[in-house]
Amino acid sequence: MRHAARAMLFLCCLLLAAGSQAQNIVTLRVAAQTGTEPKFIDGGNGRVIGLCIDIFRTIERIDPGLVFAGDQQWLPLIRAVSEVATRQHDLACAIQRSPERERQLVFLDPVIVQLQYLLVARADDQLVVNSWDDLRALGERGVVLVNRGFTTSDYLKQLGGLQINASATDPAINLHMLVARRGRVFLHRNPGLKTLIARTGMTGKVKVLPHVMYENPTYIAIGKHVDAAVVARVRRALEQMERTGELARILKKWE
Repeated sequence: MRHAARAMLFLCCLLLAAGSQAQNIVTLRVAAQTGTEPKFIDGGNGRVIGLCIDIFRTIERIDPGLVFAGDQQWLPLIRAVSEVATRQHDLACAIQRSPERERQLVFLDPVIVQLQYLLVARADDQLVVNSWDDLRALGERGVVLVNRGFTTSDYLKQLGGLQINASATDPAINLHMLVARRGRVFLHRNPGLKTLIARTGMTGKVKVLPHVMYENPTYIAIGKHVDAAVVARVRRALEQMERTGELARILKKWE
């Protein structure tokens, strides 16, 4: 009887420990963002790979109580961000700040990746652009294609005097519009431009102009509905990744 009681007590302790661990596990709902290579890349066979996937898996290793769910399901970037703001998702990876987004989301340091914005032109176009004034001087012959819902559109509007076409939500569509002469240049961020051009079959049809038009940092953004203790756990994991060099190694892998 004594041995049976001890066995029963041991089993109860295991069940309580398992229950406690289950209670400590927090699932963070996320989505893969279309057209954002190298953050999220179609790895074939229905698999999503990329910089943000590696970041999620590393955070899970650092803090096993955090689990990211949904990173193998695609959403347009504008929807992926809006669903965090509306509490349908919890977190978005490598997102740029804007006044509107800062009212809706919590941005965590450190910077995930510093984006450089470059212009893509048709391969046979002899256009040289060293400043926004070069495009302003072209008037209607200098239409800049940008992605609707990306912060690039807001940035160009603030600059003023530029002809902007933000009708397309996908960068692949903008590349096709560029080749079809519905714009003079396409403004998009790097890293990821070479991958995008190759994936869309545009190699040899377009070229990337060398001048960096502007730069912008990106961050992990969490919905304001997420518990502050969970936000702190994600922040600690990111800070550890920066401190140990893991974040830099992931960035180097996906350059």
